[in-house]
Amino acid sequence: MRKYTSQQLALRNGQDRPEIWVAYKGLIYEVTESRLWKNGKHYEHWAGQDLTLELKDAPHTENVFEKFVPIGQLA
Repeated sequence: MRKYTSQQLALRNGQDRPEIWVAYKGLIYEVTESRLWKNGKHYEHWAGQDLTLELKDAPHTENVFEKFVPIGQLA
């Protein structure tokens, strides 16, 4: 699996490039097609970053990531 830096992840925020990516527990997921991540924002969370620490504040569990295929690893 390809590795990406946090800087590369940050560019996939829905603003700088058309791809929308988020990271969780070291894996990067493409959420571009998710209607919940339109324009790179999901409620108070922004794409292009590692959401591992933020999940504790979410109303859902980490099972939400099962809907998406990991496309890389956070280096």
